[in-house]
Amino acid sequence: MIVLGCEGLRLSFGERDVLSNVSFSVQEGDRVGIVGENGAGKTSLLKMITGDYKGDGNVYISKDKTVGMLEQNAAGGESGTVYSALEGAFSDLIEREAELERMRNRIDITHSVGITLSDSYLSDYTAKLESFTADGGDHFRGRVKSYLTKLGFPESDWELPVSSLSGGQKTRLALGKLIIRPPDILLLDEPTNHLDIQTLSWLEDILSSLSSTLLVVSHDRYFLDRVATKILDLENGKAKLYNGNYSSYVEKKRTDREIQKRHYENQQREIARLEAFIEQQKRWNRERNIIAAESRRKAIDRMEKVEAPEAEHRGVRIRFTEGSESGNDVLTVSTLGMAYSDTPLFSGVSFLIKRGDRAFIVGKNGSGKSTLMKILRGKIRQTAGSYEFGYNVSIGYYDQENQELNDENTVLDEVWDEYGKRTQTEIRSALALFLFKGDDVNKKVGVLSGGEKARLTMVKLILRSNNVLMLDEPTNHLDIKSREALEDALSDYKGTIIAVSHDRYFINKLCTRVLDISANPFADYHGTYADYLKYTANQQTPDQTETKNPDKESNKRKYEMEKQYRSDKRKLLTRIEKNKKETEATEMRLSEIEVEYKENELDYKKLMELDTEREELEEKLLALYEQADSDTRELNERFGGDGE
Repeated sequence: MIVLGCEGLRLSFGERDVLSNVSFSVQEGDRVGIVGENGAGKTSLLKMITGDYKGDGNVYISKDKTVGMLEQNAAGGESGTVYSALEGAFSDLIEREAELERMRNRIDITHSVGITLSDSYLSDYTAKLESFTADGGDHFRGRVKSYLTKLGFPESDWELPVSSLSGGQKTRLALGKLIIRPPDILLLDEPTNHLDIQTLSWLEDILSSLSSTLLVVSHDRYFLDRVATKILDLENGKAKLYNGNYSSYVEKKRTDREIQKRHYENQQREIARLEAFIEQQKRWNRERNIIAAESRRKAIDRMEKVEAPEAEHRGVRIRFTEGSESGNDVLTVSTLGMAYSDTPLFSGVSFLIKRGDRAFIVGKNGSGKSTLMKILRGKIRQTAGSYEFGYNVSIGYYDQENQELNDENTVLDEVWDEYGKRTQTEIRSALALFLFKGDDVNKKVGVLSGGEKARLTMVKLILRSNNVLMLDEPTNHLDIKSREALEDALSDYKGTIIAVSHDRYFINKLCTRVLDISANPFADYHGTYADYLKYTANQQTPDQTETKNPDKESNKRKYEMEKQYRSDKRKLLTRIEKNKKETEATEMRLSEIEVEYKENELDYKKLMELDTEREELEEKLLALYEQADSDTRELNERFGGDGE
């Protein structure tokens, strides 16, 4: 059953069209992920559905269906304590509980003085009590406590006034209030902001189990893969709905674009062939030639014209340069600890970063990840232990809070002040790579959005030539295309990376080392993040290896991993070689068809056969190209491009 429909939605701000012709429908129980570049109109679409934004077109919501929305950075004007704010989601149960308490007290009082109430009163009490119990009245407070804990609010925070919370904490509280008793249609705008990896996993499980219809705007690809059953793609002011999760959508969109491009090119070739035939017949100028030319002209006119696929928006183009090489030992950390007012944040942190490592610091919110980065950057001083950077280390630092930007500068001056030896053309070119074009460079830094500040900070970082990059939540505020561009650039970077991130897709692509600051004791795992998750899933704590013979177990595990690594590599190389041979044979046959096409240009039956064969071969060739791209990416990411 369709519970939500949008038809011909149009929305403009000034002369800029945000949504130009958006139409789609959502079935009951669908979980729709909404994706698109920053500025594509994702939030605007949600606000048109709720009626907060007025534009053209129609929004249909099924009768009697309730709608609730979580906005980005939903600070709200909530009063009271953290606990009472979330408990307020059950205000009806609280009122019914109070009424039952009053009725129970009356029953007790009258019973104590020997007065018997009417049967109807007692029956009414019993019915209300049963209804209250059936609606969860006996355990809603337990749910409140569980949700608060899962959302990162320890019991010590439950009596804090909501007004004292940070923006991120208020957003988490608003999210909890919405999903603990979800409406029929749930609209979420970037719900994964401010959540650590553990809370994200919990939220994914909750949303996947809800019966509510869900529309969610998110740049978190891992989240969309786990939660979404459909993807609504907003591009060039229009929308297209795809079945499946994010990964499925990416493949289908690429295939759709290639198919449309191929059909367009094939049709254009056919039109060109018919046009050439018409010109030839006109030159011969006999009656039957004129009839033949008119017939081909009508054939062209009758064609349902295939539009050329719209050009994809160019995302940011990024390339980091390493500069001079650092020493082999990049960073030595020894029993580092941090405490505030004798309350420890973390302790006993020790690790050695080698040149070329891609180390990701992970842990729960509040475990001290960003604090550790600030200590290593020299911004704050640790309370225990020490650290030392190695020989010839040059650090490029990305701060998630963008604290190294001057709000009074223009975008251009912010970069030029630091790189005065570069020409204005060089600076403007670098800014253009990060989508600062035209008058954008004259904006004050203070008026930029969070995403714009993130991109500006990245511009400053990329113009340096550092052999170590320290990145604190670099994907925050970036849309999916920008995240992918950053991942590709960091994949090609030859220096050392030390990073903090909640973006599991981002971590999975780059990580070769996991530093888990939440583990007790501190865990230093050499391997990918996916391997680390498997490792921790099989052990109560990451450090608890078998005590009987840890060296033997470690060597056995290493042997098994190396054996699997070699086997996977052989299979991949065999597949690549087979694909290469099939591709060459297919391309050769297509070349032969072009020759046969010219040789049989008057034999229409033969031409139709060749057209059919060519279309089948082009389909096959496209699939081979896609498989080759996928295999090459896997070879580069898992095996460093080593084909030996």
